[in-house]
Amino acid sequence: MITHFLDYLSLEKKYSIHTVTAYKNDLISFRDFLITEYNQEELVSVSYPQIRNWIVSLVDSDISNRTINRKVSSLKSFYKFLQKSEQITINPLSKHKALKVAKKVQVPFTSKEINSVINIINEENDFISVRNKLIVELFYSTGIRRIELINIKEKNISFSNKTIKVLGKRNKERFVPLLQSVVCTLKNYLELKKEFSIGLEEVFITEKGNKIYETLVYRVINSYFSKVSSKVKKSPHILRHSFATHLLNEGADLNSVKELLGHSSLASTQVYTHNSLEVIKKVYNQAHPRGQHKKE
Repeated sequence: MITHFLDYLSLEKKYSIHTVTAYKNDLISFRDFLITEYNQEELVSVSYPQIRNWIVSLVDSDISNRTINRKVSSLKSFYKFLQKSEQITINPLSKHKALKVAKKVQVPFTSKEINSVINIINEENDFISVRNKLIVELFYSTGIRRIELINIKEKNISFSNKTIKVLGKRNKERFVPLLQSVVCTLKNYLELKKEFSIGLEEVFITEKGNKIYETLVYRVINSYFSKVSSKVKKSPHILRHSFATHLLNEGADLNSVKELLGHSSLASTQVYTHNSLEVIKKVYNQAHPRGQHKKE
């Protein structure tokens, strides 16, 4: 039963391996709870009180509400699948309300911080420095995700159109534009890359000629931005966050930012609008006839 659900997520919903694995772990965790507490392995005949007791046990284990909500969401999707395939008639989680979580405020990097990092990297012109500079520039100038950057292949680059084709969530392809400055860094990097890798189609590689990996990309961003920023979180996602916020601050259309980020709905993009609200207020106060106590 769980296997059929996981196949559905992988083959029909086109979820990534990591996402499918997360669903699998959540379902197995719940099944283990049923076996321990109720001597029950069957998931079809589960009642909401049993699920609620599982949630209570998770809370007692000091697991964050955000993580618990994710686990319950996996379970809810599983029962929706069973309902859709007519294996059950009622979803036991249909009326469940998620636990309250504190909203995470993700503070974007400033333009000054980003320029400072690029200036630091510009001091060297070796392979690793140019590669790292390109990573920073691509994140900030395109807003792509970490996994999208890692999977870029040389054939995905169009220098004539100044675009890169990236593969986003659920295998959705999109084209992102490149600034001329990024094109120059990219060409420089690809020339240097020839000395380290022959035949590897992925753009970003290690010194040993292997494809780069997620923790390496994180370390690159965290290491450089730790030198110029005191912000708590310094990650590739914050650069993506900075890209979206700075575009909106400069008056970019929300729909355009949505397309650039590869979001499926505007709701996902709107999370970035709170950072540009203060800028909007300033523009409003300066532009409105009665703003800033303007004299008539």
